[in-house]
Amino acid sequence: MVSSVTRQWISIPSELIGSIPRTSELLEARIRYESDLITIEDLHKIEKKAVEQTVIELDQLTGSMVLTDGEQTKPSFLTYPIYDLVFERYTFDEQCFQIKFTDVAKRLTNKPVKQAVITASALSMVYAPHLLNSGHIDNYSHEEFLKDLTDECERDIRLCLEYGAHVVQLDFTEARLSLKVDPSGRLLKDFIAINNRVLDRFNANEQKKIGVHHSSDIDYTLMLPDLFQLNLTNFYLQLSSEKNRIKVLKCIQKHMKPNHRIFVGVIDPINPTIESAEMIRDQILEAAQFIPVEQLGTTDDCGFSPFADDISTSKELCYEKIKARIQGTKMAEQILNTQ
Repeated sequence: MVSSVTRQWISIPSELIGSIPRTSELLEARIRYESDLITIEDLHKIEKKAVEQTVIELDQLTGSMVLTDGEQTKPSFLTYPIYDLVFERYTFDEQCFQIKFTDVAKRLTNKPVKQAVITASALSMVYAPHLLNSGHIDNYSHEEFLKDLTDECERDIRLCLEYGAHVVQLDFTEARLSLKVDPSGRLLKDFIAINNRVLDRFNANEQKKIGVHHSSDIDYTLMLPDLFQLNLTNFYLQLSSEKNRIKVLKCIQKHMKPNHRIFVGVIDPINPTIESAEMIRDQILEAAQFIPVEQLGTTDDCGFSPFADDISTSKELCYEKIKARIQGTKMAEQILNTQ
């Protein structure tokens, strides 16, 4: 007798991290703007054109169900909120902590659109105590700064959600560097607390639309227990280039929470070799041994062009890798739903 119970199909979402190589026209325009050869209005026109081109290409060439603006309008994933200040008022120097490493898109497509923003903890590092001590900052305490920063970061995320973003992704690259600066983990916990000041202002349903991206060149298992204390739902984790994936997957299994969605990295944007759909399928099946399929997603290890002047990866290569991720995810989804 055939069972009358029909098993529900479980989809595995697949999303970009965010950045796509900028158009050559945009790269030239930004240089001209920074050299005072064109106005900010001229730059914005070229940025809008680049966003439109990127959204169309992602849609038509890769098969992505969730699109982004490719961060075409950002000079970098980190400094975009203070871009004008960098030129006018603020100077980075050797005493500062260094990280080395819109709705326009929504109007162009009916598909879900993802928006990446920088974390409050990253921006918190622009407040340097030596500036206060030297008189460059008057009567502005660190706590007052954190309050203003929390307000602005909340506004950044909330505006994205109000404009209809499918998900807002926090870029948390400074997490890995914190353990290099402070192996005790106290600085990382401080960063988590700063970000939770922002995240706690969102209700449970809103937190389902917020995620965090993190890539690591240190032992992931030292960081994941703290990372999973962030009050949000979606975690985008570098895994394709990880040397010991099983060790990391076991750590994820141990510390992830029932409300978490884990997007495992299955594409290495730095490696010029295009992954096959079969390779990606196998990585996903491996991850599914440790992460429940209903909590599993796929992504790229990081953005393809986190800084505007990064031309190390061509758009063509980028799109081929993304297309392989989409195809490999569908292959794994088919297998996992028919086992």
